[in-house]
Amino acid sequence: MSSPWRQEAGALVALALPMIAGNIAWAGIAATDLLLLGRLGAEAVAAGALAINLFNAFLIFGMGLVTAAAPLIASERGRRRHSVRDVRRTVHQTLRAAAFFVLPAWLLLWNAQRILLAMGQDATLSREAGELMHGLQWALLPFLGFTTLRNFISALERPVWAVVIMVCGIPFNILIGWALIFGHLGLPALGLFGAGLAGTLSSSFLFLSLLAVILIDRRFRRYRLLGHFWTRDRERLRAVWTLGLPIAVTLGFETTVFNASAFLMGLIDRDSLAAHAVAIQIAALVFMVPMGIGQAATVRVGLAHGRRDRAAIGRAGWLALMIGTGFAVMAATVLIAMPRTLVSAFLDLHDPANARTATLAVSFLAVAALFQIVDAAQAVGAGVLRGIQDTKVPMIFALVGYWIIGIGVGTLLAFPLGLEGVGIWLGLASGLGAVAVLLLIRWSMRDRLGLLSR
Repeated sequence: MSSPWRQEAGALVALALPMIAGNIAWAGIAATDLLLLGRLGAEAVAAGALAINLFNAFLIFGMGLVTAAAPLIASERGRRRHSVRDVRRTVHQTLRAAAFFVLPAWLLLWNAQRILLAMGQDATLSREAGELMHGLQWALLPFLGFTTLRNFISALERPVWAVVIMVCGIPFNILIGWALIFGHLGLPALGLFGAGLAGTLSSSFLFLSLLAVILIDRRFRRYRLLGHFWTRDRERLRAVWTLGLPIAVTLGFETTVFNASAFLMGLIDRDSLAAHAVAIQIAALVFMVPMGIGQAATVRVGLAHGRRDRAAIGRAGWLALMIGTGFAVMAATVLIAMPRTLVSAFLDLHDPANARTATLAVSFLAVAALFQIVDAAQAVGAGVLRGIQDTKVPMIFALVGYWIIGIGVGTLLAFPLGLEGVGIWLGLASGLGAVAVLLLIRWSMRDRLGLLSR
């Protein structure tokens, strides 16, 4: 590679590695929740899967909204390297947008049991999922606050502190979850409600810890994030919504298609739902790597976009795509080679009661291995397009790919054609593939479409 390519590769990897580590730590926190619920039995895992999938539909939408902070700040820094006031105002307005979103979301999540029943889910599982949700739903605001602050320090190309805090959040979540679910450390045994409450306390820990670092560390302190916090900036708030809402809807389509697949699994049987919860958790852990590469690409492409450097935009985007898909090939190999070992981390394979669930989970992972490459391509592809602030058309791609193709094919294969859970996973693979192809075509045609001249 020529020198500019080497330099860009070094900058991209240096930014992506801590972001990947942070994503894995975030997924690790979710995985520990599932591991703890697994000690209560397969029914608790199934109920937890329903609650967490519903919660994640709102959480990911909100995360998409506040993701607007990263390309906006990166582009501003590309234009003016030492900008302070505009960066601070972007953070403030992003937090305000998150608060506007959270209030109606809380009202809906409080009625999780009714929502799940309306979706045709099992009455007992719906009741237990609603119990967990009453403790978990309050995590929405602090986690979106943490995500906004993480986007802020990532756009400054200093994401390490978020990683440190999220890694510390794993033992914190395990300890508080263990105490609240099973009744240790002098606390009452709250079962599923305790699992949800532990999620809220863990999210609050993440937000307050990162805020403390930003207020203390001299590299962040100069932005004075708490200064003039209540100052209104309608134009910037509008920019956050204009850029962030299509990202939120796009991520919403992507996430809810997986949530819908969980609800479809619930229509098959409890073993399929529990197996899906395990397999999707493993796939989600793997996905944290291309997701981190895509997040880093958003910042690197955004910085070049702010400078109006078309050559640098291309280098950052293509390098991210090559690295992301290269990792996906290796990840697919691992999923094919050792599925039972991976499943054993979540289920006791020696317990006869878990035999069918484990077998189904292994079969789902075989399909997950097939779509790793297209999943990575669509994640990084969306990230590079966000760097040039192109979010509306990718939102349409997500609707068509995930819901029309993904759910359509999955439902057809699962029910009329009798493939059940495997059919649903094949549908997911087809939807991811369609979106990946569309995003890569749009990125390749960015000059011809005039995306860089906006």
